[in-house]
Amino acid sequence: MSNQFTRLLEVVRAKKPLVHHITNYVTVNDCANITLAIGASPIMADAVEEAGDIAAISSAVVLNIGTLNERTVQSMIVAGARANEKGVPVVFDPVGAGASTLRNSVAMRILQQVKVSVIRGNISEILFVSGLTSNTKGVDASETDAEYDAEQIASDLASKLGCVVAITGKVDTVSNGKRTVLIANGHGALSSITGTGCMCSSLVASFCGAAPESCFDGAVAALLCMGIAGEIAHEKAGQFGSASYRIAVMDAISLMNQGLVEGRAKLHETSC
Repeated sequence: MSNQFTRLLEVVRAKKPLVHHITNYVTVNDCANITLAIGASPIMADAVEEAGDIAAISSAVVLNIGTLNERTVQSMIVAGARANEKGVPVVFDPVGAGASTLRNSVAMRILQQVKVSVIRGNISEILFVSGLTSNTKGVDASETDAEYDAEQIASDLASKLGCVVAITGKVDTVSNGKRTVLIANGHGALSSITGTGCMCSSLVASFCGAAPESCFDGAVAALLCMGIAGEIAHEKAGQFGSASYRIAVMDAISLMNQGLVEGRAKLHETSC
């Protein structure tokens, strides 16, 4: 079954989709480099004066609320609205949703004013967006929230919003409300470096930009690649420490190929 998702890797490399990011300053460089590593092209344009124009010529748009200010929030709304007009997929990363009044209001404002194609977050962030009680630990998922049924949460929210929902964690969950895929790839070391969630969203946008008609498959392919990269990086550099591991993750993404993913994929599709 994995080849229906992994075939998109070659599509990304062939099309080199332009991915417009309005993202946070903590991980912006990592997001740009992971986009390049998978074979897409990043652009980071957060000025409201050009956000709409850049979104209009892009293949996908990432809206990431990791470091908030009113200027970039307005840019996200403008870019998202223009992307909707042009039929460009929008990937929303509600970083830290549930942690503060501002963050919560911005997350809901984006969802009210922008039609998103994919929401990618941890279980605590997705619980908040779903209108359920969450215990967000800053920008990290709470251990107590991990006890929720991620499959059901993802499926319900996907059906409610008419989009793909991707919940990353020990086991990643991707659902469009009709189909749900569980991905058991990855390594705990991914949580030891900052930005891996943001990088996942960049990968999702890269795949969706290459195949906008297949955002569900693209989200699965992106999380497969990231999980497998986390495993390979630990095998090659885990003993050297977190800085080496971070670079090894990037290396693994740049060297990813369809055969490698199919050989290591640990995924299971369930019925919704």
